[in-house]
Amino acid sequence: MERLFNLDFQLLHDATLLAVSVLFLGILLSYLLFNPVRKFMQDRADGIAADLATAKTDKEEAEELKKQYEEKLKSVDKEADAILAEARKKALQNETNIVNEAKEEAARIIKNAQEQAELEKKRVADEVKQQMITVAAMMAQKVVAQNIDTTMQDSLVEETLKEMGGSTWQS
Repeated sequence: MERLFNLDFQLLHDATLLAVSVLFLGILLSYLLFNPVRKFMQDRADGIAADLATAKTDKEEAEELKKQYEEKLKSVDKEADAILAEARKKALQNETNIVNEAKEEAARIIKNAQEQAELEKKRVADEVKQQMITVAAMMAQKVVAQNIDTTMQDSLVEETLKEMGGSTWQS
């Protein structure tokens, strides 16, 4: 027998058998171990891709919610401004009403005071008339008692009028 590269047949046979065994073992291990690992890695990649897609949709939803909240905040600011404007308007109306009521009350008080003053004036005028009647009666008594002439009577009237005041009996 001839040797190939100084190898004997048994060695070549063992080497071939070893190579076939390693190849068979590699295929078997690939089928039994590498495929589950590949499947696990693929599942993990799919899960990561799904998580990324979910995160992307969540981010888009969050941005949409943020826009909605910002719009709501703007509308709340506008609504607050409208409420404040309405409150100011009502306050001005209340102020106007209070001022008008105060003016009406003041006018009513002034009117009552004027009426009271008129009544007091009339009462005082009546008292003055009563006093004038009393004085006239006293004068008449004096005139009758002294039985005097007209010059004396005129001087008595003038004297009485001076005592009472000239303008008092004319009202």
